[in-house]
Amino acid sequence: MPVTDPIADYLTCIRNAIGAKKKYVEVPSSNMKVRLSEILKETNFIRDFNVKEDNKQNVIRIHLSYTNGNPSISGLKRISRPGLRNYVSKEDIPRVLNGLGIAVLSTSKGLLTDRQAKVEAVGGEVICHIW
Repeated sequence: MPVTDPIADYLTCIRNAIGAKKKYVEVPSSNMKVRLSEILKETNFIRDFNVKEDNKQNVIRIHLSYTNGNPSISGLKRISRPGLRNYVSKEDIPRVLNGLGIAVLSTSKGLLTDRQAKVEAVGGEVICHIW
């Protein structure tokens, strides 16, 4: 059965792996998921990731980060979804937990964090919040 919202599935796989204290999780690959993994690595929410090439479907292996047994990611929330898109202007970019978390936006300049979007002065679709 095909997944209708692959980004929500990606976030749910990470959430479930953190709840089970896994060292890594594997999810089907796409360009958007790879860029989202790059953002998570840049912001130190994950340790590392790599793309494993396969005959049918490439897979992203995400190595989760823990500090003293506590995960770096406390929560993930999908904001914009296929049935209800959430767009913001550059003035209305949300702050997550007063700057402790990040909002990921899909802009005309690619996937950016809320801070990067403010520097670039672009708005876009709010994909998710991570804290």
